[in-house]
Amino acid sequence: MALVSYSATMTAGATQVLIPAGLETPYGRCVRVSGGELREITEHHTQQKALLMDVTDDQLKIEFAFDTFAANYPETIFQPKKSKYTRYADDLVSEIHEVIGDLKGYALLKRIACHVAERFTYAHPDIPFNDATDIIPAIGCGMVEGSCVDINTYFLAALRSAGVEAGYVTGFFFPEEKANRCDDGHCWVVTRLNGETLEWDIAHHLKMGTREIDAGLNPKPGKRFGCFHSMGLDFPDLKIHDLKALIEPLQVHNGKLSGFISPKIELIADESDCY
Repeated sequence: MALVSYSATMTAGATQVLIPAGLETPYGRCVRVSGGELREITEHHTQQKALLMDVTDDQLKIEFAFDTFAANYPETIFQPKKSKYTRYADDLVSEIHEVIGDLKGYALLKRIACHVAERFTYAHPDIPFNDATDIIPAIGCGMVEGSCVDINTYFLAALRSAGVEAGYVTGFFFPEEKANRCDDGHCWVVTRLNGETLEWDIAHHLKMGTREIDAGLNPKPGKRFGCFHSMGLDFPDLKIHDLKALIEPLQVHNGKLSGFISPKIELIADESDCY
């Protein structure tokens, strides 16, 4: 069993926290979330369970417990809802088909991944490359700055435009050099082609200084835990629609969601081989 602790200071006026409630994967699952009085709410399209916590203190502390029970990814991870985060432009389709040519199988996946890597430098831009559009545009011959979210948004669109089943996974990654600490949540991509699932983390390749991308969960050494999946999320109970992603806990204030400033995220126990 592995335990992840998430602590943060609530923003004045926020009284609830939306928490990802766990995801089954071939490498493990979240089996428990604790820290206060919780109630389940359902994401409309994927039917994933999230948790809503009422908070009366200005200090939040949540604990996630993970085991290593292996299960297939849920089918809904490969069935994206149509939204501004999943629709892609015709010129992106043309670009990707020109890039892949007649490639098949792993060679096709790797070529798309490397092509996406060639379009990004890793950073956290104030304005994402697709911020002003309701569709994922082709980046073309240039390069843009992008976080793991931005890079994977483009990667997913590129894969799906080539007919590849692909899903978006969110959770936590604890880099080896930081031991049992991380600064924020993380995301990565899973593909399914000819019945085989593979995981991809382009952002970590870029942080390591390479654009030669291969499948694998931890090109950058560390430990990761999946908590939720997909983009363009709807939570009718909160009247929240088309949320980009639920990567880490979000505070609720007057019907709007916001992240925490400088949360403390720690791997406080690790008695099993996490992925």
